Amino acid sequence: MATNTPPGKFPMRLRALRVDQPIGSFFAVVMTARSLLELCYTKAVSADLDPVTGSYSVTGTQRLQDPKRLTAIAEYIEQVDASFPNSIIIAANFKRDETRVEGDVDTDLDGEPSEEEAESEQARRWFIDAKPILDDVGETVGETYELVIPTGEQLARVIDGQHRLFAFAEADPARLDDQLLCAVFMDLPPPMQATIFATINSNQKPVDKSLTYELFGYNVADEKESDWSPDKLAVFLARRLATDPDSRMAGRIAVAPTNDFASAKLMPKGNMKISFATIVSGIVRLISSNPKADATKLRKAFFTRRSSLDLGRANGPPLRKVYIDGDDALIYAATRNFVNVADELFWRDADPKSFIRKTVGVQALFDIYREIVRPMLEAGDMTEQAFRQQLAPAREIKFEHVRFQNASGSNRTAIRRIIRVNLGLIPKSELPAGDEQFIMPQAVLI
Repeated sequence: MATNTPPGKFPMRLRALRVDQPIGSFFAVVMTARSLLELCYTKAVSADLDPVTGSYSVTGTQRLQDPKRLTAIAEYIEQVDASFPNSIIIAANFKRDETRVEGDVDTDLDGEPSEEEAESEQARRWFIDAKPILDDVGETVGETYELVIPTGEQLARVIDGQHRLFAFAEADPARLDDQLLCAVFMDLPPPMQATIFATINSNQKPVDKSLTYELFGYNVADEKESDWSPDKLAVFLARRLATDPDSRMAGRIAVAPTNDFASAKLMPKGNMKISFATIVSGIVRLISSNPKADATKLRKAFFTRRSSLDLGRANGPPLRKVYIDGDDALIYAATRNFVNVADELFWRDADPKSFIRKTVGVQALFDIYREIVRPMLEAGDMTEQAFRQQLAPAREIKFEHVRFQNASGSNRTAIRRIIRVNLGLIPKSELPAGDEQFIMPQAVLI
């Protein structure tokens, strides 16, 4: 049976329970206050370790919803019968002040990390290690889970429980090894973090919804669609893809860790699920090269709305002008048509172990979508049939091949490159030695 790694030792492995709810999956784990203070942060508040005393000091408390509560909670923590049965809710795999999921990198885009940096990010990501439970005849009947935290870098944002957690930094250092229950969401987009925070706190007592902007960078108060930042629009469109009966992804987009092959026997071909964060990121890159800057500008531009944003470079995000013009229906229709065809050609009938069904494969296909949609927009044809004609030459590639076993950013690049060659987007001379085997008979070669 798996055992929890001692605090401060990395990689840290924590036994986890998967909890499935309408939003998707999160994982319940037990961590010490010391580990949480080391690994977690909020946009406003942080705790810094004093290496001499072993205690923590908290900065930024004035931006908490009720900073005076820290002292009261710290006094309670020091009582002999202190108890915190409610969970600390955290979102894993986000750097401070970043909207991009750690490890979600397109090395071909200007302004994004290099391939070496992308590999480094992948190595730092928190992930779920799922192992099958076998019955007496070797059939998979369930799974066990461990949350793996590779390094001590702060990559977890506190969604709810800030006061409880940071009060431990004000209490007797002897209590830092007290255990706390945590609900860990993997790759949860920041607008959804803000919504969870506002919903929980509004149900308990009135909360100033503008506080969500201070803590998460997103305002969940009612806004006109013309005010929506790229991230907020992307979350809305991803939710619609997950519920629209005309979308092949209806019921198949969920907040979840990146798909794991330990689940292959429990996830037959037709039941493939896609990480919510992967869809959101793919949509954002269609409309913005700097979503954080766009969100900040929209926050200040009370009268000009999206029209205040720059179009950017000519070869920038292909649907940027459509977004600025407010034609969200067109962005959604094109994206729905794309994912419907991607499911038809690549996902629906693929081997459950095919890498095109993994996060790196979905990301690579969204990279292709971003490349082909510009000329399709200019031609005025982004129908399913148009996407089918564009993507069909690559449909027979065997992405379950051992060549694709490296589930990293470089694998995303390899998958994308092979598809691009088959679609005639780049010459076959750009393929590394050995990858010529993936050129299909129906490929459009240049």
